[in-house]
Amino acid sequence: MPELPEVETTKRGLEPLIVNQIIEQAVLYRANLRWEIPKHLPTTLANQMVNSIARRGKYLLIKFKVGTLIIHLGMSGSIKVVNNNTPLKKHDHFELSFTNGKSMRLNDPRRFGAVLFSADNTHSLLDSLGVEPLENLFDDTYLYNKSRKKQQNIKAFIMDSKIVVGVGNIYACESLFYAGIDPKRKAGSISKKRYAILTQRIKHILTQAIKAGGTTLQDFSSVDGQPGYFSQTLSVYGRENENCTQCNGKIMRFTQNQRSSFYCPSCQT
Repeated sequence: MPELPEVETTKRGLEPLIVNQIIEQAVLYRANLRWEIPKHLPTTLANQMVNSIARRGKYLLIKFKVGTLIIHLGMSGSIKVVNNNTPLKKHDHFELSFTNGKSMRLNDPRRFGAVLFSADNTHSLLDSLGVEPLENLFDDTYLYNKSRKKQQNIKAFIMDSKIVVGVGNIYACESLFYAGIDPKRKAGSISKKRYAILTQRIKHILTQAIKAGGTTLQDFSSVDGQPGYFSQTLSVYGRENENCTQCNGKIMRFTQNQRSSFYCPSCQT
């Protein structure tokens, strides 16, 4: 699933290509994604100029004078900008065609993505989101205070989008490894000193992943079609039974919260 680094990579790739461009038409090729794409978009967005593009958690926010287009890439989505006359690909479900001869297309094979619209720039999906992990509000004090009396495991805790957004499964595994924290530990049992290390590791891992263009394991590619190269530097995720990069132990995998968790039993306590 595209997480914060992949969505941020997409946002940065789109920004110079679509901001200040005027929409010629919006086309719904298949409206029934995770939620139905609003049928009014072709009328609402016609002749509108893209004022800016932002990211909130895993949502892309394309802003117009008339409101905000909210896009989620789901499990397998990606966005490309191509020439208007480029043949459609299978699973191209939504398109913004611009007057400069370019088109922005959402491709989503599994159809878990979303294209929504808010006329007043608010939405219930955004209202419940926690802090952004790369902002100053996300620090050891914040995590420590939020974790008190929490019985859930630390991995589920840092992946909870109501606590902090965008720390997906890959980045949670990697951050806990570098913080030396066992993913099975209860969030409420971890000291503030260890949360200080964990917040630093989360920020570092996400920053490095953005620089590498995100992580491509199966479907994700950036606006220009390039894969994310952070997968080449993963230390634990996907490395079951391989040697730990920091000790002589073996990386282990187990199922946790219906997801695969990877960790080193020797390094993480």
